[in-house]
Amino acid sequence: MITLPNAAEFLLYREPVDMRKSFDGLSGIVREKFAREPTDGTLFLFINRRRDRVKLLYWDRDGLALWYKRLESGSLERIDAGSQAGIRLDATEFSMLLSGVPLSRIRRRKRYAAGGAEKFPKN
Repeated sequence: MITLPNAAEFLLYREPVDMRKSFDGLSGIVREKFAREPTDGTLFLFINRRRDRVKLLYWDRDGLALWYKRLESGSLERIDAGSQAGIRLDATEFSMLLSGVPLSRIRRRKRYAAGGAEKFPKN
């Protein structure tokens, strides 16, 4: 597993993605659906229809990087984003998602959060 800072922001694309897509195809989804640039420091997460494969697209100092995982058994949790293009996750939620922990059952205690309204819902 890759090591990620706790402050890393993930955007999980809610629609199933064809895992044959690579850098350019996934970057196109980021630009079109999230209205963001793949080079902005956010880590973009894509899951296939069967939810047994996941790709992570992110900017790594001097170029785009792509991380890919295939589950040998089981599947990732289905997360409903409503009408939003994606769901914002933090590093802990990303790790739990990959570990098979159901995010819908997680209860977080209230913490201070700087900033205003969020464009993508927090699960």
